[in-house]
This record gives sequence, structure tokens and C-alpha cells, in this order.
Amino acid sequence: MNHFKRILGVVALSLATIVASQPAFAQQDNMVDTIKKRGRLHVGFATFVPWAMRDKQGNWVGFEIDVSAKLAKDLGVEVDLIPTAWDGIIPSLIAGKFDVIIGGMTVTPARREQIDFTESYAQSNLSVAASKQIASKLKWPEDYNSASITFACRRGSTPCKYIEEKWPKATLRQFDDQAVAYLEVINGNAHAVIGNEPLPTFKVLQNPERLFKPTNEPLGEMEFEGMGFKKGNPAAIKVFNEWIAKNQDWLKQRHTYWFKTQDWSAMVP
Repeated sequence: MNHFKRILGVVALSLATIVASQPAFAQQDNMVDTIKKRGRLHVGFATFVPWAMRDKQGNWVGFEIDVSAKLAKDLGVEVDLIPTAWDGIIPSLIAGKFDVIIGGMTVTPARREQIDFTESYAQSNLSVAASKQIASKLKWPEDYNSASITFACRRGSTPCKYIEEKWPKATLRQFDDQAVAYLEVINGNAHAVIGNEPLPTFKVLQNPERLFKPTNEPLGEMEFEGMGFKKGNPAAIKVFNEWIAKNQDWLKQRHTYWFKTQDWSAMVP
């Protein structure tokens, strides 16, 4: 009899654990309902030209800002933009500091282990800009794989990983601020910087006396970007995927404006 009671006790405890855990899963699955009740969509992003940057008046502009604003409007809510250091953006999402990352984040297997992604809503290639002062005589790409060569990149980004894989002997300097990485090359303190197009090309056009492109070929494979969610939000991901599918034409139009033209360049410092 006592043995039977112990079994019943274990079963009851297991059922209680399952029941207690259900509201947490339900709350996560109802993230879109939570956003609508709150009346605000909290978006995490990092400064990254032309994804997100300040204009001359100090307002946020860029492709991701357009995407975030339209997404929030279509959900019937306001948008709260939460700038976050790139190397801390995934931990901040997991910690619940915002609802979603909309920040030009490339979908990679390593990142999928930490968070979930929507379908791709944008894509880009890597490219390079090099210093005329100290790199003009180097042969691309073979001369760049040397300890005497310094690359610059934004900390935690896919360009940093690409440099480590392709030029393992080179010195790699990583910066929290993307602008500082480019400035190092402009000033001749680093030989080359790798980043997502169109910024390397724009920087070369803006600094023709100091920068050049050792190759016009895109580097690596096309990178696909997705919106990042804390794990356990399948219902929200479904809603956001439906939004992406419905707005393909609009997304392409905005992507063309920010990535294929310089019509916006007068807006920024």
C-alpha cells in the first residue's frame, strides 16, 4: 500500500510539473498577443551602415529601421528601437531585453544553436576595402595571409570569422564600432577591412585617395539575414514569416534603395 502511494505521489508531482510549465510555454507562444496588448514592438539592433545609422538630426534611419517601422505599423503597434552592442545582442535577446533582433543578422548554424530565426528577408555579400598607403603593392589574396598584415572588422560579425578562416596568419583587430574599423584602414593603421556590401564600396568611393578595392569580386557565399527570436516562440515566428512573404516586393524595393543607390548618403554625417 505504501509502495502504491509513493507511485501516486511521483505521478502527481510529474503532472504538477507539467501543468506549472504550461503557462510559460503559452506565454512565449503568445508573444504577438503580448506585443499587441503592450502596444509596442521592442526591436534590438546595432549600428551598421546602411542597416541602421543616425541621420544628421540624430534620428535612426536605414534598411532595418524601415523594416522595423513597417512591421510594427502592420501589427498595429508602435516600435521601440533598442540599440545594442553587436557582440552582446544575442545574450540581450535571450535575457528578454527586446522581442526580436532586426539587425542584418546572418543566419548561421552557430547562431541557430542559441536562438531561432525567421525566413530570410534580406541578403548580402562580403567585400573588402584596403589602404592605398600600406596595401597598394600587395597581391590579392595571397599576400594578405601574413602576420605582418592587419585586418579590421566589427566584433562578433561574420566578416571576422571569414578573415580568421581565409587568412589565419594575419593579425585581426576587432572593434565594437564599425566606423572605427573603417577609420583604421583609412588612416593606414590596418591593411584592409572586410564588411557587408555596400559599405566597403561606399567607403572607397568616399575616400578615393586613401582606399581601394583589391578585388571587385564578392567574398564568400551570399549571406542570408533573418529576424532573431528567443527559442520557444513558434507562433510569433509564423506570424513574422507570413509578414515577410506578404511584403517581398516592398522589402526588395527598400533593399534596393539602401543597398544599390546612394540617394540616402546626404542624410547621414
